[in-house]
Amino acid sequence: MADSEGSRPDQNANDSSPNPPQQQAFVPLENNPEVMTALVHKLGLSPSLAFHDVYSIDEPSLLEFVPRPVHALLLVFPVTSTYEDSRRTEDDPLPEYTGSGSGEEIIWFRQTIRNACGMIGLLHSACNGGAREMIAPSTDLADLITDALPLDPAARARLIESSPSIARAHASAAAQGDTVAPAAEDNVDLHFVAFVKSAENNLWELDGRRKGPLNRGKLGEEDDVLAEKALDLGVRRFLKRETEGEGNEIRFCLVALAPSMD
Repeated sequence: MADSEGSRPDQNANDSSPNPPQQQAFVPLENNPEVMTALVHKLGLSPSLAFHDVYSIDEPSLLEFVPRPVHALLLVFPVTSTYEDSRRTEDDPLPEYTGSGSGEEIIWFRQTIRNACGMIGLLHSACNGGAREMIAPSTDLADLITDALPLDPAARARLIESSPSIARAHASAAAQGDTVAPAAEDNVDLHFVAFVKSAENNLWELDGRRKGPLNRGKLGEEDDVLAEKALDLGVRRFLKRETEGEGNEIRFCLVALAPSMD
């Protein structure tokens, strides 16, 4: 796996997107597990969970370093023409997602804030699957879920746009890390996509730039999102398409939300 730790990933402002350009913009988050962990803890996720680097998806000895179970994976990758073509091809025949309510299998957030895909990826990771049960009550994350559940995706996006707690937590995290933060208006060509497992044992790909959440297939009861089947349905499938389209190895980074090692 190519290691891009220390980069600040996000949506390229010049990319074609299903959402119109927005004036509101965030400073891109650094791709740094410590920064990500501090941000979700500040918002209300239990300190018993943390983000960890995944150094390989094929080498068992390196996978053993990741605590289990893994509740979410965040894939960070460059926005390529292959990705954009594939996104449009898959999205074009799909209807716009309109899910809402307590019966929703997962909660999905549309990205409308420029350079916010890092925050959206963290929200998708923390607010779904097993991690959701580990959000402390009466915290920003708990309140966000309560407020967002009855809303459709457009209203959820407006909720995030107008949330001072999300903006403050993001600004605090963006000021941390090992690299100099770019301006909020800068073009950055890296992007976050989250993979989570629902209570119904489905693997979901969650990308705020898509038309909605994407069900990538059924997992076993015992599988977490770093299990072989989950990797085949999710990250490996994604990377295979990218490497075949680009004709060479793609640089990417993978981060897991899993039990803390502290």
